[in-house]
Amino acid sequence: MKKLFLIIGAPGSGKTTDAELIAKQNDKITHYSTGDMLRAEVASGSKLGSEIDNYISKGLIVPIKIAIETIVNAIKNAPTDIIIIDGYPRSMEQLNALDEYLHADSSLELISVIEVNVSEETARDRVLGRNRGADDNTEVFDNRMKVYTEPLADIEAFYKAKNLLHVISGEGTIETIVSEMQDFINSKI
Repeated sequence: MKKLFLIIGAPGSGKTTDAELIAKQNDKITHYSTGDMLRAEVASGSKLGSEIDNYISKGLIVPIKIAIETIVNAIKNAPTDIIIIDGYPRSMEQLNALDEYLHADSSLELISVIEVNVSEETARDRVLGRNRGADDNTEVFDNRMKVYTEPLADIEAFYKAKNLLHVISGEGTIETIVSEMQDFINSKI
């Protein structure tokens, strides 16, 4: 059975970096970032990539069918039985679609949803400071932050009710955050 950990957090919370470092330090863990998977599809120049770009270039959520297809393919093809996916779910629609998939597929178990909690000020400083691409500017950041925060209370409540939500602070040093997250994941596997 494959074990799934989801990591959610605001843009700039460090969720992708944290997950990458944990996977690098443990060869039993595979990490996927939904953002990176979608950006890779855009970079490929495919028709699907062009469609995805129409959404992410504006800071909007990619349609559920595309996101679920991307995630399910990644999970099925993962070389390990422990998988970390960051940046998902970002809406109740995405949450419900994944929950339905998990109920239908007994070969995968959602172990925990880890929320990396940072202030909007910290998130803004990190995103605008990294200036990685077209989706890292003030206007797009504001939209991405709004898209992230609007459904957050409902997402938190859903996973809290299932005793799956674990919140850690993303305000400390990367070493401290990764260590805390890694200790938590190790305690669950």
